[in-house]
Parts: sequence; C-alpha cells; structure tokens
Amino acid sequence: MIGQDGGVPLPPLRRHPVQRRSAERLGRILDACAELLDEVSYERLSTRAVAERAGVPIGSVYRFFSDKRAMAEALAHRNLDEYAQRVTRRLAEPGQDGGWRQAMDIVVDEYLAMKRGAPGFALIEFGIPVPATGRVEQPNHLVADRLLTLLADRLRSEGAEGADGEGEAGERLRIAFLLAVETADALLRLAFRTDPQGDPAIVAETKELLRAYLARVLD
Repeated sequence: MIGQDGGVPLPPLRRHPVQRRSAERLGRILDACAELLDEVSYERLSTRAVAERAGVPIGSVYRFFSDKRAMAEALAHRNLDEYAQRVTRRLAEPGQDGGWRQAMDIVVDEYLAMKRGAPGFALIEFGIPVPATGRVEQPNHLVADRLLTLLADRLRSEGAEGADGEGEAGERLRIAFLLAVETADALLRLAFRTDPQGDPAIVAETKELLRAYLARVLD
C-alpha cells in the first residue's frame, strides 16, 4: 500500500482491505492500538486489548496482523504518511514560499505537533521501540527520503544542486537530509526529556542548527 504522496509502502498485511467497511475496521484497530500505547506502553500492549478497544472480534485483528509487532509497524508507517500529509498541506498554504529554510521550520513544527498530540506517537513515532529480529527498516532513513521527495520541487525551483536525485550531487543531498533528520531526532528527544511539551530553547537551537548545516548543500 503506497502513501498518497508516493511514499513508502506499508508493511505487508495478512489481508489488504478491499471494501470500505474493511478499511474502516483496519483504521479502528490502528486507532485503538495508538490509544492503548499511551495508556499501557508497548510491552503491555496485547492484540486482545486492541480488539476490545476497537470493538471488533479478535479474529479481525489477526486477519490483518500476525502479532502486536506487525500492528505497531503498521501504525508507525501510518504515522509517517500522516506526517507527510501534514507537511504537504502546510507547504501548500498561502505565504509558505519563503524558501527551504521556511520549509524546514514547517518540517520541525509538524513533528512537534504530532509529538504533542497524536495518540501513540510519543512511543511509536515512525518505528517500533523494540529490537528487530531480522532486517530492519531504519525509520530515519524513511523520514529523510520522504521529506526529500516532498521538498524536491521546491529545491529544484531554488536551484539546489542534486534536487533531481541524480549523480553525486543527488547522493550528497540524500546523505545531508539523513544526517539532518538523525540530528533533529536526537535533539528533539532531548527537548522532550527536558520539557514534556518540548523545551522551546532546544527547539529553537535545533532549527538554527538545521539551517546552518543544510545551507552547505542547499545554498
């Protein structure tokens, strides 16, 4: 399943919903999963509790997911889709034509908004909080690639080298976005450890650091 803006596919489901009723049921299951994560943590999360909260038979949960890990992975991917959609909407608003610096502020602000208000996001964000047993998708790689895709047209219009994704310049830009996301991730985690709503001073310094670093490849 591909995100509406051409993003990464969701992890494989046991069965993809083909009818509206089935899609709504899947949405309720993920909503219930997110709510319970805030209440009981990942370790105490169970598929049975999710089914009860969603008001569906336990078999409906297993129709889509093999276990709670698969369910949490799907929620993480849905979070990334929602985040990308929020950023896209903000970028399309009137007056949001202040260049890549303004765009990066929006990227940070929409992350903060989800961190403060999206159910389950504080624990899951864009990846499950437990070690994987096989090859793992690195959440920050997914975030960096998605953001680069969202901002590609704006970067091209500003003449940023590598915005078309081709050659050494494209690879350098991809690495720069990955490092920016990794750095922002670490600093914003610190901001929320310092203040439950995200320490404003650390948030401001994070934005300044991102602008200074990305200017090396975007200006």
